[in-house]
Parts: sequence; structure tokens; C-alpha cells
Amino acid sequence: MPDTFPTDPDCVFCRIVAGDIPCHRVYEDGHVLAFLDVGPLSRGHCLVIPKGHWETLDRVPGEVAAAIGAVLPRLARAVCAATGTAAYNVLQNNGAAANQAVMHVHFHIIPKFNGDGLQLAWNPQDLEDPEPLRDAIVAAMGEDGG
Repeated sequence: MPDTFPTDPDCVFCRIVAGDIPCHRVYEDGHVLAFLDVGPLSRGHCLVIPKGHWETLDRVPGEVAAAIGAVLPRLARAVCAATGTAAYNVLQNNGAAANQAVMHVHFHIIPKFNGDGLQLAWNPQDLEDPEPLRDAIVAAMGEDGG
């Protein structure tokens, strides 16, 4: 792991990366660690984390985000193969208002079986006056170098 990755000694995921807390590793490379969740919503529920400490996805450097993005499909296939299901959720929360409990970026791969684990309430709203919002997002992407 490069020395430039930030860490937080009080973060449980940073302590797992450092080896201070054991985990059931299912994947590891220079940027990413994946392990079984100790409080799974279903059999095979895994967490995928960057080895550096960033609280929200928007703060993760592109190279690290690319490494996470490259491994997520592989891990999803492996989890499905190991659990015998074809259905799964990939969940990632950013900030307390979005139900993030551990303030270290992490993705959940949650295998789905009938009636178990994660249940979502989806309450769509009407898309009103989209152009100003679209323009603001496009402008912000330009400011970010995107």
C-alpha cells in the first residue's frame, strides 16, 4: 500500500486494513480489500473498501475508485457463484443522512434470496424543471476536471 494513503487510527476499517482487527478476506490488492460482513444481511454479504481512509466516494482518488470499480463485478460474480443466487444488491452510502454507519467508503455486495436481507422503499418524485439542475451538474463536472 502506498505511504500516501490516508488512515484514521480510530476507524474500524482502517484497523482491519492494518491487520489490527481480523477479518475473513475474500479479495485484496494494492488499493482494495474485500471481506465478509460480520453482521450480514444475507449469506455471502461482503464489504469492499479502499485501503485508504476516505469518508465519502466523492473524495476517493480516481485511481483508487477505478480499482474498486474493476473488482466489484468480479466479486459480485464470485459471491453469486458461492451462494447459488443470481440476484444481489450493490449498496454504497455517503454520509450519515444517507445511512452510512462507518465513515470509511465501503460497498456492500448483498446476495438476495427470497424475503431476506435488504428491503428498499422507493418513493419516486416528479422530475420538475430539470434543465437548471442538469446545467449545474454539467458545470460542476467541468470544475472537477471531469
